[in-house]
Amino acid sequence: MKQTVWTAATIAALFLVGCGQTAPTLGTSTGKNNFTDATEITGDTVTVNESGAGGSLGNSSSDGFTSVYFSFDNYGISAAMQKKISADVSRASQTSGKIKVEGNCDEFGTDEYNYALGLKRAKAVKDAMTSEGVNSSRMVIVSYGESNPVCSSPTDRCYARNRRVDLRLAR
Repeated sequence: MKQTVWTAATIAALFLVGCGQTAPTLGTSTGKNNFTDATEITGDTVTVNESGAGGSLGNSSSDGFTSVYFSFDNYGISAAMQKKISADVSRASQTSGKIKVEGNCDEFGTDEYNYALGLKRAKAVKDAMTSEGVNSSRMVIVSYGESNPVCSSPTDRCYARNRRVDLRLAR
């Protein structure tokens, strides 16, 4: 009897240890955020273009595209950013080949959380461009999370510049 109690207690302890706390998730919409095409990207094509057409926050996209910016802890596209996406759709119609959609975050949150948020931002931009006529098979998404900042000053303006999606032609 004592052996059964000890065995049950040991199994219960192992079970509880195996059920540790996990990183926070950004939503649970089943099937809505399928990021399987993120693995199609190879190479590092990161560039920074501060003088581009990205508006007051700057532009770190390349190849004639503009960066899309997001609010803190958010992957919803504002009306102002939808206008930038429309301009990017127009630019996409003038190009051929794959378009790399790169999600980025500020430094707040865990690495895992920021990676997931970057993917959701990239997916939101890809979906918006698809809804305006860009073939989804032309776009691949990738998340850099917080690892690709364009600014490192500890200011709100700097953090806002890092909450973005950059677009560029995949090479």
